[in-house]
Amino acid sequence: MKYNADGSVNRYKARLVAKGYAQTHGVDYEETFAPVAKMTTVRTVIALAAAKGWHLHQMDVKNAFLQGELEEEVYMVQPPGFESSIHPKAVCRLKKPLYGLKQAPRAWHSKITQYLHQIGFRMSKSDNSLYVRNESGSPIVIILYVDDLVIGGESLVDIDKVKLLLSNKFEMTDMKELHYFLGIEVIRIPAGIMISQRHYILNLLYKFGMTECK
Repeated sequence: MKYNADGSVNRYKARLVAKGYAQTHGVDYEETFAPVAKMTTVRTVIALAAAKGWHLHQMDVKNAFLQGELEEEVYMVQPPGFESSIHPKAVCRLKKPLYGLKQAPRAWHSKITQYLHQIGFRMSKSDNSLYVRNESGSPIVIILYVDDLVIGGESLVDIDKVKLLLSNKFEMTDMKELHYFLGIEVIRIPAGIMISQRHYILNLLYKFGMTECK
């Protein structure tokens, strides 16, 4: 289930998931590590936005892991309900990573990093999920957390141009201004930006049956 910032259900999703636990290292996968943004980086960018009056927008990549490129040979049995009547015992060779494959996150991160480099962004040395572009004195930063992107900068026109480039390459959802990211609510106020983890904390209390505790 995908949730909104207020905790309500946004939509229901279904996935064909590969049995990654059946993979063998050195045979059908090698490296698996893929970086995600550090919480310190997220807070720093929000603080910069508050201090400099930057805009913060958010985009979501649809089916992110399916957009990577497989370097290894990976085979799987035919999905239930989609078996070939002509070749019922045939297996499928995957061209793209599926959810569940050990290398899927890494393949996606490599794919989007390569494209961000093409459109002028450089990876930060302190956080491999932070990308910076500074053209004509108008900086744009992107925070990548798996399939969620936060785009910040002082020029709304430049942010829209970056969003258009990303949408032309990947199927994405433009979520407009940043309101909720990694359990943090982001609220614009006249004095700057307020951040809150109220819903995250309430969900934790609910999970452990502590909503009535004082």
